[in-house]
Amino acid sequence: MRKRKLPQNFRILGIETTCDETAAAVLEGGKRLVSSEVYSQVSLHKKFCGIVPEIASRAHSEKISFIISKALGKIKSNKPINAVSFASGPGLSGALLVGKIAAETLGKIYDVPAIGVNHLEGHLFACEFNCNDVSKRLKFPLVALIVSGGHTELWKVDGYGRYRILGSTRDDAAGEAFDKVAKLLGLGYPGGPAVEKYAFKNKCDAVKFPRPFLRGNFDFSFSGLKTSVSYYIRDNKRVNVAAVCAGFQSAVVDTLVFKTISAANRYNVKNVVIGGGVSANAALRFKMSDVCKQNDINIFFADKKFCSDNAAMIALAGHKKIEFGARVNDLKQIDPQLRIKNWRFSK
Repeated sequence: MRKRKLPQNFRILGIETTCDETAAAVLEGGKRLVSSEVYSQVSLHKKFCGIVPEIASRAHSEKISFIISKALGKIKSNKPINAVSFASGPGLSGALLVGKIAAETLGKIYDVPAIGVNHLEGHLFACEFNCNDVSKRLKFPLVALIVSGGHTELWKVDGYGRYRILGSTRDDAAGEAFDKVAKLLGLGYPGGPAVEKYAFKNKCDAVKFPRPFLRGNFDFSFSGLKTSVSYYIRDNKRVNVAAVCAGFQSAVVDTLVFKTISAANRYNVKNVVIGGGVSANAALRFKMSDVCKQNDINIFFADKKFCSDNAAMIALAGHKKIEFGARVNDLKQIDPQLRIKNWRFSK
């Protein structure tokens, strides 16, 4: 793997349309974020307490041109970009297609390459952002916990584009469990921030729920935990919403921390990275940081504004693939079920 030296003014436009955020961002020189624009569809999906794929795809189609124009509008140049990267999966098929078509169209207009990247990989690289600069550097080898709405995965990462999946979601991911518990309690959508807000008002041990550790492997399963919450609500006439939220959140956090630290110790890795929407949870950040300190492990989180879906991380992922000589045509087609894969490098 030979690192390429790109010009300091090398600009890449990132496009993110995997789910319910339409986003575009411009990264310059692999270091400075020139622009980052996001249109959230939360208001459109809130009344359904979840994402409606058809509504999401239509909203992406309506907003993509406007968001890209805003992102490119911050650049004063005849040739504003040198490349375009887009999230080719995992995600909603219709939504992914909108981003792919936009990226390939811009690639033709500006005569630059259009590069597909893995959305989950973007969450890993988001941990290198510090405010609007790429000032952090991941330390390898590391164990990465990617914990987003539909995915909870553990990877061992030996370098850029060098991955090994240690464990993944068997049923409900952590983010899905938060949304479903919020719905059971009538807290609305999105569920993560709502549950966290109520949990903050109560002691975490007021109501105890089981920890789905699944000992002996690094997979995750939060469906049973969600069912336990459902049974508790059914069997108790008076439910303290804050206590249930605190007990549920504590069970999720304990499970995520236990599995991550177990993986780091198993593989004798001293660096842990946490990315994805759920990584913004304050309780998870506090406990993961505390346990990592006890185990002499370095911990990296993405800044909170880069935890949820954004195009800055997609731009950085595209830049890394170009910089390290990965074959940029490998992810040209969208794949709603895309798994993390090792990069293939150009000779």
